[in-house]
Amino acid sequence: MPKALTYFVSDVHLGLQVGDPSAREQAFVAFLRGIDPSQTETVYLLGDIWDFWYEYRDVVPKGYVKVLSALVSLMEAGVKVCFFQGNHDIWTYHYFEELGMRRLEQPYVVKIGAESFCLGHGDGLGPGRTGYKCMRWVFHNRFFQRCFSSLHPWLAFRMGNGWSRRSRLGKNISYTFKGASEPLYRFCEAFPEPVQYFIFGHYHARVDLPVVSASGARPARLVLLGDWITAPNWLVYDADSGELTACHGR
Repeated sequence: MPKALTYFVSDVHLGLQVGDPSAREQAFVAFLRGIDPSQTETVYLLGDIWDFWYEYRDVVPKGYVKVLSALVSLMEAGVKVCFFQGNHDIWTYHYFEELGMRRLEQPYVVKIGAESFCLGHGDGLGPGRTGYKCMRWVFHNRFFQRCFSSLHPWLAFRMGNGWSRRSRLGKNISYTFKGASEPLYRFCEAFPEPVQYFIFGHYHARVDLPVVSASGARPARLVLLGDWITAPNWLVYDADSGELTACHGR
């Protein structure tokens, strides 16, 4: 019998030295441990689960053992775990796949129960933001990744973590999503396939807006997950009832 529940989570930013990083990690582990494998089909990690992640061929970031253990336990119990690279944890190459996770590329369309979902981290989608897209291209470019890999891990991780922390402290944690004027909203409007739910992270804002897409189908919903820097939050979709529910922790 198919299992009814699907979970979506984004922007935990594990390792970010803002707020209480230890409490944030403990809350995320508790969330993963609280998922019932007998009822859950898939957990989608929509990017920026880690605030900075870089893999060398033989070196991965230390720590996060309880997080990885909780994810492996879910997979061993029959839950599929799929992840998208965010703009902070772009540099995942093989390690997560070796643990049993599946890496997906945005925008990813999947049928869950009776509905179609379009998933991803959400960064770089839609028109405009040329500067950011150029930077994103550099971060994804294999030549520049190899150049960064030439640095000793001691230096590379300090540079990466320092840059990530400065980028977060240099702006407000929350973001006011501007609705129909946002590139991501316009991406959803122009999406050619009939989709009922567009689910993304990245913006550090909880959003639930109707979208009339170019497919001419019934109005869809654009749902953005908030970040865990403010408070734990996730989405759960029940394929039996057809309900998408936003859940929040303390």
